[in-house]
Amino acid sequence: MVVPCYNEEEVLPETVKELGTILQQLIQVKKIDPNSKLLFVNDGSRDRTWKLIQEFSSKHEYVTGLKFTRNYGHQNALLAGMSVAVKHADMIITIDADLQDDVNAIPKMVDAYLAGNDVVYGVRNSRKTDTVFKRRTALGYYALMKKLGVNLVPDSADYRLLSKRATEALLQYQERNLFLRGMVPLIGFKSTKVYYPRKERFAGESKYPLGKMLHFALDGITSFSIAPIHLILGTGIIIVLISIFLMIYTIYEKLVGNVVSGWSSLMISIWLLGGIQLISLSIIGEYVGKVFTEVKHRPRFNIEEETFSQHFKD
Repeated sequence: MVVPCYNEEEVLPETVKELGTILQQLIQVKKIDPNSKLLFVNDGSRDRTWKLIQEFSSKHEYVTGLKFTRNYGHQNALLAGMSVAVKHADMIITIDADLQDDVNAIPKMVDAYLAGNDVVYGVRNSRKTDTVFKRRTALGYYALMKKLGVNLVPDSADYRLLSKRATEALLQYQERNLFLRGMVPLIGFKSTKVYYPRKERFAGESKYPLGKMLHFALDGITSFSIAPIHLILGTGIIIVLISIFLMIYTIYEKLVGNVVSGWSSLMISIWLLGGIQLISLSIIGEYVGKVFTEVKHRPRFNIEEETFSQHFKD
């Protein structure tokens, strides 16, 4: 189980307890190997998260950890954990440390894997814990992504199970602008869903405030679709057609002598076109910026310390 962590000292003891209990139960019924592990990835936390991971690692054989040199982001933390664990694991489950995702769905995921599925999505069966604003914007976002041709699993985040070959296939995707929710469906292996109720955060604060959520949503759109570029083209064509019509209308009014001072319409046109141009440049700049990031091929993350290798028994 790969668990990304960022400033999770308040919730980490309970997370280790609950995930450890599930792990031991699965081992007892012989559905997973006795050498299975929890792998906590410390994503540049500024609190005692890494110290706690080290303490639990020395206390429990099944607890291991990775420590980033700095904060690289949630998606990179997931990828780092998977890239390390896949060398030893037949299946990998990713789950956030905040315990909002019901850990009791894990045995169902394992059963689905044993039934022949390479990808098992954890899907919430309701959004009762979300605010009305978040619920409506989420539904709108999924609808937008579907129209853009991006194959997302609605109400599914990063709580999922991947088989070894599915993980290896995912790790072949080399982009730096990660949006795993859109990447996983692309690998194409047999998949299924496990439904669960999403709970309130056990402790601590959300690591995805509105600003980060909007940025993440924008990453999802621009990483998987060039529809915004097409939208700019369509808008430009419409404006040109309107301009041609207005030009003909202006010439006609001039010929018939109905010339009226058009200061208001002129100013509105200037502001409108200026705003459209700035928005268009911003959208194009977003894509150029992504290309700039990709072509540098910088590492997605750097690991400072780890306790995985010293605990794992071949």
